Amino acid sequence: MVMRWWHGARLRFVLWTFAPVLLAAGGIQARTRSSAAQLGGTGKVTSSDLAFQEVAPATEGFSVQRLKRLHALMERVVEEKQFAGAVTILARHGKVVDFRVYGKQNLATGTPMQKDTIFRIFSMSKPITSTAMMILYEKGKWDPLDPISKYIPEFAHLKVFKGVNSRGRVVVENPVSPPTMRELMTHTAGFTYGFGKGPVDRMYQAKGVLHSASLQQMINRLATIPLLYQPGTRWVYSISADIQGYLVQKLSGESLPDFTRNHIFEPLGMKDTGFYVPPEKRKRFASLYEWEPSKGLVAASAKSLGVSYSHKEPAMASGGGGLVSTSTDYLRFAEMLLNGGELDGVRILGPETVKMMTANHLPASLMGTENGMRFWGLVRPGFGYGYDLGVFVNPGLADAPVGKGTFMWDGAAGTWFWVDPDNDIVFVGMVQRLGGGPYVGGLQELARATVYQALINPAR
Repeated sequence: MVMRWWHGARLRFVLWTFAPVLLAAGGIQARTRSSAAQLGGTGKVTSSDLAFQEVAPATEGFSVQRLKRLHALMERVVEEKQFAGAVTILARHGKVVDFRVYGKQNLATGTPMQKDTIFRIFSMSKPITSTAMMILYEKGKWDPLDPISKYIPEFAHLKVFKGVNSRGRVVVENPVSPPTMRELMTHTAGFTYGFGKGPVDRMYQAKGVLHSASLQQMINRLATIPLLYQPGTRWVYSISADIQGYLVQKLSGESLPDFTRNHIFEPLGMKDTGFYVPPEKRKRFASLYEWEPSKGLVAASAKSLGVSYSHKEPAMASGGGGLVSTSTDYLRFAEMLLNGGELDGVRILGPETVKMMTANHLPASLMGTENGMRFWGLVRPGFGYGYDLGVFVNPGLADAPVGKGTFMWDGAAGTWFWVDPDNDIVFVGMVQRLGGGPYVGGLQELARATVYQALINPAR
C-alpha cells in the first residue's frame, strides 16, 4: 500500500509507506547472505561490500519477457511527459534482478537519469526516523505505552479540539487519556500536519509549525495547539515523525542528522543519503517538477515544497520528510529490514524489533474506515499501519498481488518502495513530481501489478 501526503497550500506532501512484516511461518528470518562478517571481516561495510549482485531474472523466478511490461509502463509515463524520468530497482533473495533508468534527470539541460541520481524522498524519510527510534528503544530509552509527555514535558497539558462555539471560537477539552508513544509512532496520537482547512490545521499554519527554526521551537509551538482528536480514536497522517526526530535528538544526545548518519547511513554504506546535498553531488541531484492541469509537467516553482535543498545541514532536520537518497541506498535500507535488521554483517536492529516495527498496530475499527486510514484512496480494508510504515495485512482484501505482511511507504514527489518478506522481494521506485496529475498514487499500484505478473516461479 501506499500513503501519500495530501496536497496542501502549495505544500504537496504525498506520504507513502505501508509496512508490517507478518511472516506466515512466524517472524522474520535472518537469511544467509555473504557479508563482511562471514568473509572474516570486521563487520563494517567497505566499498567492496556495497554493490548487490546482479543476476538474470530467471534465476530468481522472474520472466525476462514479462518484466518488459514493467519497462513499458515506465517508458510510457515518461514518453507521455507525466514524469521527467525514473529509476526502478527490483531485488529478490538479496540479488538485483532488474535495474533500469528512464528519461531525464533534468529536462532543461537534457541530463539523462542515472542509476546514482539523488532524489528528494520526502515521506520515505519516516521509516528511517522510525528505525532511529527503534535503535533507542533497544537501548531502553523509551516504551510504547508511556505517555509522550514523559519524554516531552511541554506536552503535559495538551488539550483536544472539541468544536467551534456560536461565536466562532475554538472549544477544547481534556484528553480522555494522554497520547502515548505507541500512538505517536502510528499517527493516532491526535496530531495533524497543518495542510487542511479546519481550525486546528489553521493554527499549525498561523504558528508556522513546519517552518520552525529548530525542532525545539517546533515542539514549543505544538504545545500551544490542541490535538485534532482524542488520542487513539482516529488515524491522521501527521507531524508525528518530526516529533520523533526531536525525540531522537533528546534521547540520544546527538542531532538527528548525526544520529542517522552514525547509526544507520554509515554502517549500511548509504553514502548518498542525508538531510542536504553537498556541492560536489549537486550534479547528480534530480530536478523537481510539479503537475499543473493546464500545462502538464513543469519545473517546480521557488515556492514549492523542497525545490532547493541547502548545501549544508539544515537548522531543522525533518524526520518526516527531509531526506535525500538514491535508489541503491534505499535498497540497502530496505534489505536490512527484510533481513531482520542486518545487512552485510552489520546489525542495525534485532529481528524481533523489526517484527514489532513492521507489524500492523491498528485495530480493525481504524483500517479502511471513515475515522481510519483514508489516504489518497489507496488505503482500504486489509491494509494497516505499523511504526511509520504501511502494512498489507490481508492482500486479497486490499486487492494487492503482494505477500501477506508486505510493508511499504512513499514520498510527496512520487518515490516509493515496498518489502515483501513472504516472496523475499524488495522494490524501489524513484521519480520527482509534486502535485496531482495522472498516475499519482496509481503508478506504484501499476508497478506492483507488472512486477508480480512477472514472478512466474515463486518457489525459486
